[in-house]
Amino acid sequence: MSAAQTYQDYIQSQEDRDGIRLSWNVWPSSRLEATRMVVPLSALYTPLKERTDLPPIQYDHVMCARQSCKAILNPMCQVDFRAKLWVCNFCFNRNTFPPQYSAISEQNQPAELIPQFSTLEYTITRAQTVPPIFLMVVDTCVDEDELRALKESLQMSLSLLPPNALIGLITYGKMIQVHELGCEGISRSYVFRGTKDYTAKQVQEMLGLGKGAAAPQGPSGQRPGGLGSQPIPPANKFLQPVHKCDMSLTDLLGELQRDPWPVSTGKRPLRSTGVALGIAVGLLESSYPNCGGRIMSFIGGACSQGPGQVVDDELKHPIRSHHDIEKDNAKWMKKATKFYETLAKRAADNGHAIDMYSCALDQTGLMEMKSCPNMTGGNMVMGDSFNSALFKQTFQRVFSKDPKGEFKMAFNATLEVKCSRELKISGAIGPCITGGKKDGSISEVEIGIGNTTSWKFCALNPSSTVATFFEVTNQHGAPIPQGGRGCIQFITSYQHASGQRRVRVTTVARNWADPATALPHIAASFDQEAAAVLMARMAAWRADSTDEGADVLRWVDRMLIRLCQKFGEFVKDSSESFRLPENFSLYPQFMFHLRRSQFLQVFNNSPDETSFYRGCLNREDLTNCLIMVQPILYSYSLQLPPEPVLLDTSSIQPDRILLMDTFFQILIFHGETIAQWRAAGYQNQPEYANLKQLLEMPVADAQDALLSRFPVPRYIDTEQGGSQARFLLCKVNPSQTHNNQGWGGGSGDGAPVLTDDVSLQVFMEHLKKLSVTTQS
Repeated sequence: MSAAQTYQDYIQSQEDRDGIRLSWNVWPSSRLEATRMVVPLSALYTPLKERTDLPPIQYDHVMCARQSCKAILNPMCQVDFRAKLWVCNFCFNRNTFPPQYSAISEQNQPAELIPQFSTLEYTITRAQTVPPIFLMVVDTCVDEDELRALKESLQMSLSLLPPNALIGLITYGKMIQVHELGCEGISRSYVFRGTKDYTAKQVQEMLGLGKGAAAPQGPSGQRPGGLGSQPIPPANKFLQPVHKCDMSLTDLLGELQRDPWPVSTGKRPLRSTGVALGIAVGLLESSYPNCGGRIMSFIGGACSQGPGQVVDDELKHPIRSHHDIEKDNAKWMKKATKFYETLAKRAADNGHAIDMYSCALDQTGLMEMKSCPNMTGGNMVMGDSFNSALFKQTFQRVFSKDPKGEFKMAFNATLEVKCSRELKISGAIGPCITGGKKDGSISEVEIGIGNTTSWKFCALNPSSTVATFFEVTNQHGAPIPQGGRGCIQFITSYQHASGQRRVRVTTVARNWADPATALPHIAASFDQEAAAVLMARMAAWRADSTDEGADVLRWVDRMLIRLCQKFGEFVKDSSESFRLPENFSLYPQFMFHLRRSQFLQVFNNSPDETSFYRGCLNREDLTNCLIMVQPILYSYSLQLPPEPVLLDTSSIQPDRILLMDTFFQILIFHGETIAQWRAAGYQNQPEYANLKQLLEMPVADAQDALLSRFPVPRYIDTEQGGSQARFLLCKVNPSQTHNNQGWGGGSGDGAPVLTDDVSLQVFMEHLKKLSVTTQS
């Protein structure tokens, strides 16, 4: 069994147990050597990875007594059972166990010292339970059919919410209406102008909030009574428990009308999305600061007036494209982006997530608004219509539950990272905002959101995954103790959907090695899948913040060439001799597909789509991110059982059906012969039952992904020569194109793609050439 194979098993078991994947599983022992590794030491961590086998721990965690450390007791700590002492594995402080641990011994160990519980979840029983808050912000400037479908989805969602959840409703068009939910018989709402930027204080005063309506922050020992855990009314007029107001809210939603403002020909409706979101943030921050809540906004078009405007009301002026942005011709972009960033920061500081469900045929300004979901951990969903199955099923899935019947969502979370003295923290990339926590373990090299050791996630689900980047700071020549291990601890404190406060602690340790003597050990510990996703996130982050696409591609290429020079085996200047170790072999093709992907290539995508795709890449787990970068292709034929095939033009055969999963789309492609048989209706004749079965197999397999994924992927059924076959043709490696057809590899096998892109084979040839020459 090769070293790489045993490492594969090790990496998989670590992911199953701790929800963590590291780019390197043996760490280079000095700063100089670590920079030569090219891919930084970094981790993909899924804080809420579903673990059914964790014991329920109903007591508080034990912390290191040193004020500057405060790491949590874990299986890597040294313990003296006789003296009841433990040594912190981060700062080496000697701590005494608290009195309730007096009975511990080697035979009677608490869960947090048992090695298999390197991840453990504590339920903090002292903390008061707070119900989650859902505030719906609904666009009424949409067609009758759209509004009806949206109203039905919202009414349906009331039955899925926990009965104690608080709910509120804001609707907007040219004006913004904040609806009272307490009053029976009459519907009252407060109306705001859509052109005015209201401060938090103005919103508070106009809605009559904030008169003693602060969240109950009682001393931690006392638990406020049942009623005391709600703010005192007036806050309650707009945010009511679902069980109290679901009847009146159902009626209210049923009676919602389209925005009554007349829209003349050639004009867009006046839509005040920015002000509506501002009022929603103001309402929540004045009545429930620092409590878990979601602002769920349903957007049917672009904001066309007031703060946050992204387009004017003249239809002859289209909304900005990538081309306009490059030419600096996007008039509203900078101001709107700044407005939404300020909103997102206010919401995130108070623990409130902002979800965006954008359903329209044209762009709605997601690019300017992306900071709202991206900084608060809210959902970003992009569809064509509120009346589509894609939106309806996706929205239903927001409220999905685990086998215990509890919601799969968590609120108002903070992730804190502790690391050994030889490491420093460079930053994180994920759907979060800085927690602003400063200590001695912050690196000067910033990657993503840096300059802090904690990050705030206002919403998390079981697949939310954050990338954290580290820097080895041990000086060259300073030895690391023999057999020494470096440790990282992730502490996630969050509000569970049931209202409980929970803390999940994951502690991982890895061996140090000196690359001068043990480079093969470090190389064998490389996790190419994790590295590909981490580099993809870094590249997308660069593309978002520096705006220059060509520079990002050059950076990706340069990093790949350096990695091949460091770890490839070759004779100088001979590209035929170039070999990569087994556990690096897929990495170049991940980079090849990343370069062609919609994360870095904006051609044929709108700015909104680019923002949506990058947003998903920055929050999904490793498996999903890999599918986004390099889609999976399965082949079905009458001769062979279903099998994964290369993402290559040679896989497109007349007698095959292909199933491609790109995460965002599930595509079934029928080869030419099969498409003709299907058109002739052979599958309906009893003697061709096997054809019928073949046609049904990919559809059944596609259902698995369609039923479990969030957001629901677009389902495409197409055939050779069909207009939607373009979705497959733009993803496969163009090993046969109109340029090389008929000679070289073109024995007529597969289907040529009309493109001038280089193929993976040409890409690899160039990579080998550049890696074996020394000038680069």
